[in-house]
Amino acid sequence: MKVTERWHSERMGRDISLVRWGHYGVPVLLFPTAGGDAEEVERHHLVGTLAPMIEAGRIKVYSCDSAAGQALQRNEGSPEHRMWLFNQYHQAIAEEVVPAIHADSSPQSVVLAGASIGAFNSFAMICRYPHLFSAAICMSGTYHVEQFIGGDTTEDWYFASPLQFLPGLEGPALEMLRHRYVVLASGSGRWEDVGESWAAADALGRKGIPNRVDDWGDRYDHDWPTWWEMLPLYLDDLVP
Repeated sequence: MKVTERWHSERMGRDISLVRWGHYGVPVLLFPTAGGDAEEVERHHLVGTLAPMIEAGRIKVYSCDSAAGQALQRNEGSPEHRMWLFNQYHQAIAEEVVPAIHADSSPQSVVLAGASIGAFNSFAMICRYPHLFSAAICMSGTYHVEQFIGGDTTEDWYFASPLQFLPGLEGPALEMLRHRYVVLASGSGRWEDVGESWAAADALGRKGIPNRVDDWGDRYDHDWPTWWEMLPLYLDDLVP
């Protein structure tokens, strides 16, 4: 049920891997956390929680390396370089990863999901490319990522961060985004900040984009067991 591809992305100047679990169903692109590779979600048993949906042919799960997040975690280069890489990473997802998913499945909308920085990437991708994605499940998200990058905001970061570009978004892209759906789920336990989800929801709500904030309470920490419970629940609601 597992297939791995790897190629060199000229946009980013580095290799990227894409892993698939399953044979049939709605494609789900699952982003790793900040420093994760494409198999992180399997090692931490998140893919295992989706096994009933995978085996029933409801979903095919894909995951790719967190290239920009890895650079952030390593403090690679200057802040401007790291902002550039986030912008390039999002372009690589849209122009390289999604076409690979379509070639493997069919040219249908993809559901996005991720936790922590993976939630930020899910949020950014549906807002930037609503023609490619139908919904985003953003778990325990950090959406003011610039606080970890440092430096002054650049043009690259404007395009990479929805909190930057959503206020000025107009036209066909906004109209399409108003037919998409964003789930912003968070615990209130250790290392969580549900205020990040409310900030993202405010940016979406001001533009009339459907979204929902779920606070799971203080028993849920910023950790894998929280996401084991969240992701199957939300996917079960979203996928036929």
